[in-house]
Amino acid sequence: MNLANKLTMMRIILVPIFLIFIALNWEYGVYVATAVFIIAAITDKLDGYIARSRNEITTFGKFMDPLADKLLTVSALVSLVELKRLPTWVVMIIIAREFAVTGLRSLAATEGIVIAASWWGKLKTATQIVAIVAVLINLPYYNILMWIAVIVTVISGVDYFYKNKDVFNFDK
Repeated sequence: MNLANKLTMMRIILVPIFLIFIALNWEYGVYVATAVFIIAAITDKLDGYIARSRNEITTFGKFMDPLADKLLTVSALVSLVELKRLPTWVVMIIIAREFAVTGLRSLAATEGIVIAASWWGKLKTATQIVAIVAVLINLPYYNILMWIAVIVTVISGVDYFYKNKDVFNFDK
């Protein structure tokens, strides 16, 4: 297993560690959870960079990297709903977009088409990470950052579907 794939696996392993610390009724639990979340988020950027720079892009990485990202983000968002820091509808919009784009990518894959991450998709990830960290540590005005993340999430989803509308050619 190459280094990029090890970092992806590390991100997956960090998800339950994040969840343990966020669930602990300990004064500093949320801060440790936030640090774990940030470390996991950094591995997302790092594993892609390493895989591309070393020309070590693998089928495992293509499948597991986006899955690891979704596990991390969704676990954080659902935890924030449980902690009553975010409304459920915000999290449902983000999760619905993730399912929709994953479905689009799966449909495209059946036609041998790979839908790469777009600029909007990368911006979506960045805004979600910043917003989640802001909510976790209760920064002032974190709700504005979350609104920005939700808006960018919706725009990125629309962008993926618009740019890949040919995937829906069911006449084949």
